[in-house]
Amino acid sequence: MPHPGMRRRVQAIPGTPLPHGLLNGCTTILDVEDPHELLGVDWVSLSCKEAHPTDWCPTDDVGNPLPAPGPKTFDRPDSETAGPVTIYAGAVCSAPGFSYAEAEQHARAGLSQGEGRALEEWFWQNVLAEQAVDRTPAAGAVSVSQGISILEGWLATDYGGVGVIHVPAGAAALLGRFHQLVQQGSRLRTWLGNCVVLGAGYAVNTGPDGSPAPAGQAWLYASGPVVVRRGPVDVIPSTASASVNIRNNDRLVLAERTFVPSTTCAVEAVLVDLCLCCP
Repeated sequence: MPHPGMRRRVQAIPGTPLPHGLLNGCTTILDVEDPHELLGVDWVSLSCKEAHPTDWCPTDDVGNPLPAPGPKTFDRPDSETAGPVTIYAGAVCSAPGFSYAEAEQHARAGLSQGEGRALEEWFWQNVLAEQAVDRTPAAGAVSVSQGISILEGWLATDYGGVGVIHVPAGAAALLGRFHQLVQQGSRLRTWLGNCVVLGAGYAVNTGPDGSPAPAGQAWLYASGPVVVRRGPVDVIPSTASASVNIRNNDRLVLAERTFVPSTTCAVEAVLVDLCLCCP
């Protein structure tokens, strides 16, 4: 067996974030540097109200005029808001064997690999679960196919546009097994055309009341389009000397980035069974 001192030091194995998370094809990513925009945003909704049919010359079956319809409906737009979250990754090692450049590289790599998962967990708990209306039938959890159907029925009737289905990554194989997804370029879509996020951070799997899903079950959420404002990566501290803790001679470096994730109109939820016998 070769002596450990004869081994060659090589480059680390790089990681690749999962391809269908919140920071991928379903989401509009806006890179912003305005610090005020990264403190949170407010807006007036554009597409959350219904359009209405009317007939200004109604007649009966034989062509006789009927009373004119009532006045048209005017809907007042809603005010919406989204708050910030800062995601970070840190690196620490003994300063004599760990340069500032190495520490920065490790911190940046940790953030790049893990920011999507951490953001998904925060978005699930602080946006989706907090805003959702539970559409689970009174009888309890439904099959994956039925759950998708319930959420898409809401998106079609109450929103009327292309929305986003949010699914814990652990349920991805079931959606594939029961042919719920279609790949379109970098995006996964349902047969109706709604985009699907398979989030590693969605493994937190809590419902609208904050409680974790029972074993063998998962929460699915549906929302309007998702926009994520993303700030630049900040490395802290910015100098090598400031990164050393003089008490123990460790070097500590953080890489962090602020996000403002947002969605619009409403969020709905449904509890599904993760079983192979119930499509």
